[in-house]
Amino acid sequence: MRLLTHLLTSPPLAALLHTGDTSKFMGTWFVVHVKPTVFEVGASHAVERYTEVSPGRIDIDFQYRSGSKEKSLPQKGWVQPGHNGALWKVSPLWPIKMPYSIIGLASDYSHCVIGYPNRAYFWIMARTPVMDESTYQQVLKDLKEKHGYDLEGSFKVNQDWSDREYAQKRDLAEETK
Repeated sequence: MRLLTHLLTSPPLAALLHTGDTSKFMGTWFVVHVKPTVFEVGASHAVERYTEVSPGRIDIDFQYRSGSKEKSLPQKGWVQPGHNGALWKVSPLWPIKMPYSIIGLASDYSHCVIGYPNRAYFWIMARTPVMDESTYQQVLKDLKEKHGYDLEGSFKVNQDWSDREYAQKRDLAEETK
């Protein structure tokens, strides 16, 4: 009931007015904290790699651990025209295309926040496995206070890469030093 009330009384989720250069968004992102989709419940070592295959068309390679199993969910993304790169459609499975909004982005592209219009999901991602704690806490606060998210059901993703062999296997040895 609380979720239904929240969804009915929350204003629409606002994407950033301008995200800057989409090409700077490409590359490796570590999922630091998530309000998960069904695929991500209990995930650890979650990493997304973004590759622009043509203007506005992105390949997303999402890899994570679920228990002791390695999982991969390749996705396709489309930057929506007329929204300065802040609104995307992402397809985890054909024919589904989910709307995602970039609702937070550091000026140096060191971290970002991706939201979902009805606030059912969010992703805090960073270029490194661990964010500065004060920045991380501020992002969580902004999700609640500025964007109207309920953090219940969200979790900090285990990004412990001390197993160097595993980091090497995932081709993340440099990013996880």
